[in-house]
Amino acid sequence: MPARNVVSGRVGYSRVASDDDGYIDLQFKRSPPKVPYKAIALATVLFLIGSLLIIIGSLLLAGYFGVTVSIRNRHSDRTVPVLIIGILVFLPGIYHLRIAYYASRGYRGYSYDDIPDFDD
Repeated sequence: MPARNVVSGRVGYSRVASDDDGYIDLQFKRSPPKVPYKAIALATVLFLIGSLLIIIGSLLLAGYFGVTVSIRNRHSDRTVPVLIIGILVFLPGIYHLRIAYYASRGYRGYSYDDIPDFDD
């Protein structure tokens, strides 16, 4: 049975078909994801700081920085924390940058929705 328009006053109404389930296609359309620029900037900063700390820690471990007192004491009390902090800062930065890169390229399974955003 085709739906017919019934005009009441100045507002046009149409009857709903008997086979209508109450949903419209527009409900299920996803809006394009918003790019979380603040989160990507933070991930970039974390990546850069972590990379710098890993490089400094590696150079400290190799003995290029600082004066060693003896051959046995290579200031490992300073080297290991720098490396650990560098790795802990580097990992979330590179993880979120990878997600942002793949989402920007349109790879299946990657979306900007996977990156936490700072909007309140």
